[in-house]
Parts: sequence; C-alpha cells; structure tokens
Amino acid sequence: MTERNIKITIQYDGAAFSGWQYQPRLRTVQGELEAAIEKLTGRKAILYGAGRTDAGVHAVGQAANFRTESKLPAKKFRDGLNFHLPDDILITLAEDVPIDFHARYDAVYRRYEYLLGGRSTIMDRDRIWAIAGELNPNRLEAAAELVLGEHDFSAFCVTASRKPDNRCLVYRSRWFRDGDLWRYEITADRFLHTMIRSLVGLMVELGQGRITLKRYRAIFAACDHRALRHVAPARGLCLVAVGY
Repeated sequence: MTERNIKITIQYDGAAFSGWQYQPRLRTVQGELEAAIEKLTGRKAILYGAGRTDAGVHAVGQAANFRTESKLPAKKFRDGLNFHLPDDILITLAEDVPIDFHARYDAVYRRYEYLLGGRSTIMDRDRIWAIAGELNPNRLEAAAELVLGEHDFSAFCVTASRKPDNRCLVYRSRWFRDGDLWRYEITADRFLHTMIRSLVGLMVELGQGRITLKRYRAIFAACDHRALRHVAPARGLCLVAVGY
C-alpha cells in the first residue's frame, strides 16, 4: 500500500499534561494523539511535533506529522481523530503533505505568546501568570528589543538541555498591554528548553525595578543559567503558530 504523510494542526490546554513528548505512565499530548491515530487507523504511528512544549504549556497552533497507509480523506482524519481525543485536545486541520515533510525540521519559525497580569480568575488561572506590582512599559520594551537578532541564549536554557550550539535567531520580540493583561510575543527559528519562560522571568524583574537594565544585559551576555533567579511559570505560555 502507498504510504502517505499527514500534517495536523493542533490546539490543546496543557494544564493536565506532562508536556508534549511521550513519557511512559504519564499523560502527554503526543501520547494521546498517537493513541487516537491507532484507534482510527488500526495501526501504530509515530507523531513528529514542531515543538516539545513543557508540562502546563498550551498551544493553539502546534503542528505535527505522521505517516500512514490509511486511505481516509484528510478531512476524515481531522474529524476521526477529534472523535477519539479528549476534550482538552482539538485537531483544527489535517492535510496531505510531501512524504519527506517533517514538522520539526522543516519549520522556519515558531511563534509563542506569554500572558501575565495583576490577578487571575477561576476561569483563567491556568493561562495567566498573576504577578504583584506594576510593570514599567519602557523597561519591558527595552528588554524585548535586546532579544532581537541572533544571540547565544545559553543563559536562558537549563544546563542539562544545552546543545553544542545555543544560538537562536529572534525575528519578533514585543510586549503589549491590554487592560490589566500584559502579552509578550516572540518569534524565532527555534527555542531552547525554558528559554521563553526564563526571558519573561528576567524581564518582569526588570519591569518591576528589581534589577537594572545594566544587570539585565550582563545576565543576557553571561551564558550562565545560574544567574537567573526566577523562571516564569508554564501556565502563561502558549505556542501560537509554526511557519513553513
């Protein structure tokens, strides 16, 4: 039978998951999706995701692909998988792609958002980091601008997850205010483990006046994760889109 390559676009509420990547005896997004694919097609499949989101991180535009010999039309994959999936995962699109397409290695950018505010409610407590105190918008914007371009982000990656090359190219880095909420948007060719949450934690320190811009620059250049005192919680982070 002819093998096909199916790309799916996925939304999920990460609150009840131990992250994207499959882990034995733990509930993961990849694990739930692979189980649903097997139920739909009768065959096991390996799912390749564009980004390995951590426990508690959400997504509205995650991308993944898997190979199958099933003859189901692409739309049927979307509807069939949604039938077998739990309520906190939703497939929004399924499409045939070239057999050599790979959701991770063919991606040219990932876009994330981080939400924080002065308080959260029972409805959004798993999606917003509630912080005390005011944030200085000028300091936040200065911090965001320093992130633009290609840099070594070793300081913002846990030591155990560092690669031989920890440089990332950041295309967009901006803070926006919407009432009581602050939203940080960042787009890059790739991200390191805890990179965005570490950046947000340091930027909040700067925005609240607990460190100076000089100190922020020094930590950014230090390439030493131990210099960071706070990593923002996972609940405020969301994978918004993956570009190809």
